[in-house]
Amino acid sequence: MAIFGYGDIVLYSGRGCQSLSSEISSRLMVPLGGCDVIKFANENIFVRLHSSVRGQDAFIVQTTSSPVNDNLMELLIFIDTLKRASAGRVTAVIPYLAYARSDKKDQPRVPITARLVADMIQVAGADRYITLDLHAGQIQGFFSIPGDTLTAFPLLADYMREKNLDEAVVVAADLGFAKKARNFAMELSLPVAFIEKRRTGEFSSALTVIGDVKDKDAIIVDDEVNTGGTLVNAVQLLYDYGARNVYCCFVHPVLSGNAAERLGQLPITEIVTTNSIEIPHEKFKLLPKITILSVAPLLSGVINRVHEGRSVGEMFKPYHGYS
Repeated sequence: MAIFGYGDIVLYSGRGCQSLSSEISSRLMVPLGGCDVIKFANENIFVRLHSSVRGQDAFIVQTTSSPVNDNLMELLIFIDTLKRASAGRVTAVIPYLAYARSDKKDQPRVPITARLVADMIQVAGADRYITLDLHAGQIQGFFSIPGDTLTAFPLLADYMREKNLDEAVVVAADLGFAKKARNFAMELSLPVAFIEKRRTGEFSSALTVIGDVKDKDAIIVDDEVNTGGTLVNAVQLLYDYGARNVYCCFVHPVLSGNAAERLGQLPITEIVTTNSIEIPHEKFKLLPKITILSVAPLLSGVINRVHEGRSVGEMFKPYHGYS
């Protein structure tokens, strides 16, 4: 049934998150559209759709994790393909948005790459975007097109609530994450503590814990884990301050370089994350204590509401951290 002048949902998947796209497809009961995605010998990417999308409500699901630039370029080419094929509306569904850490000029003569990426998505022809847990809220302002910035922290909170940890504390991985950690703690009716750290480039060092973690189960929360340096320092510091057990909860498992190996060697009770980024099998094997929660129910629900013109915010009203 056409909604607001658009046709039916047509759903396509980039190569960055095919398993997640298949799960979204099953939940929406909409088959993934057939297409050819070819990377030529000269590294140019080519996309060809197998059927008409004229007038349809098109959604392209593509995460921009490693290989970041290939996946980002593939997303832009997919959007352009759908637009030139006369889709009625094109929505870019981006579970993980790359370059989100480059959101301001924090030193002379550097770019704001997150703004550049937002501009490219718009220029490619996207009419809307859907994404998960941006590193900084101001990135929403880089887009001139409407969009939905979702949070997967309710999934993580629901999972941790079922553990019934009676003596626990939520720990912000750094002071910049304090507000979101406080919201997460409110959901679990737990106190909150903070780790103060100093960052130099990609590397960070934990300095002290602000709050009481002695003889408590510590739940470290963050939006993403890249090299694992923050977690390595945080876990050791929490045990030094007397924590009983340590859990790690984060949305985006970037896991660059040897991060999976570093996390697998930590004395962590459990790592809880999502499939916003698909973890390669060789890295997954290094993480025996990991639990992966699917964001497919969340994304499929939002896609359906966007198509039908219904409120997305209603899905998050019970959660303190959604705005």
